[in-house]
Amino acid sequence: MGVENSNCTNLVFTYGTLKRGFSNHVLLQDLMRTGDAVFKGTYRTLDKYPLVCGPYRVPFLLNMPGSGQRVTGELYAVSARGLDRVDELEGTSRGHYERRPIRLMPAGDEEEEGEGEELLPCAGGLTCAAEAYYAHKSYEEEMWKKNGRKGYEIYSEKEAEGYVKRKDRPQNLSFLDHIRIFISD
Repeated sequence: MGVENSNCTNLVFTYGTLKRGFSNHVLLQDLMRTGDAVFKGTYRTLDKYPLVCGPYRVPFLLNMPGSGQRVTGELYAVSARGLDRVDELEGTSRGHYERRPIRLMPAGDEEEEGEGEELLPCAGGLTCAAEAYYAHKSYEEEMWKKNGRKGYEIYSEKEAEGYVKRKDRPQNLSFLDHIRIFISD
């Protein structure tokens, strides 16, 4: 018996390989099968953020509000157990990504929300607070420079062209080594 959906209280915004149709979505499919995740819809960031690609076309959201563009992605409600599994995939304990707050609105809503407006739970037409996996602060500035201070609005098949799955990357280097090499090239 899977976990009840009412345990899925953590809202997670996915903007890259965890989205439907991309290589890491199998994790969310597995979590949905066990009741540890629920798809909530397509959402956009209220603020502009840089969404860039790093080594092997891996997507990174940079925690630099006001730079870049409003990013479109998918929102999931995830259980604590599911969140642990996503944290593991994203390498939060290894300095790959940091899970931090983000403000969202349903992707179809083009109305700008008022500045001190209280964020409500995500429901039809309302803004909400969730969390997203940002590039670790130890390399985000260099990643932004490496990408010419230009970002994407959405990580689509076009941006993902050339993406290399983790298992197919050189195994003698860590993910952070790959990032350091990419930045210094």
